Amino acid sequence: MAFEDRLKKIIDKYDNLSNKLSDPSKISSQDFAKIAKEHFDLTEINFCAIEYLQNLTLLEEAEDILLNNREKELKDLAFDQKKESKANLEIIKEKLKVMLIPKDIADEKGAIIEIRAGTGGDEAALFAGTLFRMYQKYAETQNWQFEVLSISGLVLEGCKEAMASISGKGVYKKLKYESGVHRVQRVPTTESSGRIHTSAATVAVLPEAEDIDLKINEKDLRIDTYRSSGAGGQHVNTTDSAIRVTHIPTGLVIVQSEKSQHQNKAKALKILKSKLYDIEREKNNKEMSDLRRVQIGTGDRSERIRTYNFPQNRITDHRINLTSYNLEEVLQEAKLDQFIDALTADDQAKKIAQEEN
Repeated sequence: MAFEDRLKKIIDKYDNLSNKLSDPSKISSQDFAKIAKEHFDLTEINFCAIEYLQNLTLLEEAEDILLNNREKELKDLAFDQKKESKANLEIIKEKLKVMLIPKDIADEKGAIIEIRAGTGGDEAALFAGTLFRMYQKYAETQNWQFEVLSISGLVLEGCKEAMASISGKGVYKKLKYESGVHRVQRVPTTESSGRIHTSAATVAVLPEAEDIDLKINEKDLRIDTYRSSGAGGQHVNTTDSAIRVTHIPTGLVIVQSEKSQHQNKAKALKILKSKLYDIEREKNNKEMSDLRRVQIGTGDRSERIRTYNFPQNRITDHRINLTSYNLEEVLQEAKLDQFIDALTADDQAKKIAQEEN
């Protein structure tokens, strides 16, 4: 379909939605909310499309005058109009290309972030803890809500595994680029010879599922509870505090262990829903998933996406060959946007190129 034809379809759709909203008595409250959201989402691209087509008409009129009119003053005006319209069309078209990229419906959702220490023993655990705190700080800078779901295998200031739920607008849209293997190169404090060690931690970012995204059948769940262990048998009145939820159809197992059994179950189901939702998205959107694998990696914890080199104060993102020499600022102050913005731009450029081919 020609570019201009796509724009005309968008304008027609927007006008159709506007007409429906002008008489809300003819539609249900549920449909009204859905139509209103779709109308709002199309507003910006609709106005850009109108502006593009208007400039296209002005350009065609100016070219017609230049071709068929001999009056110098009119031709001079037409020449200026042609120059202005061509410049406007180039600018507007670039904006429209980004707007026309198919949207990932998960982009505006919250996310579950899971960090695990990889190769490197205690050094890997320390680095996993550093990454966890970095994302917590980044959530604060974005005014997102950060809820710790679980932390296990504590090692000094690090951990073997940590999970958190991050809520807010556009969380997944930004953090999805963080999925993969993060490698660290530094001299451990216990290394007397000053030798640099390499270790790694894996990051997985899953879009947070809502009840409207999927329903879990209670029959598909096996829930096991365990009593908290007392010191030397002193705590006779122990209560069930640990819980293990197994999703029988997929075999997924989620374990939570805190004081409140009710909180444990709620958190375990929250994690389970997000993992099932991610599986469902991959299954239903294979083409999008294949494109995403090409662009930003699989997120399956098997790819090295970024290296943090302490001796050189350097961070390199291997997907886009971007290197920055402000490692401490990134880790301590969560100045991640330089990478996220560059990855977003690269993602958009590749999707635009695919749309044009």
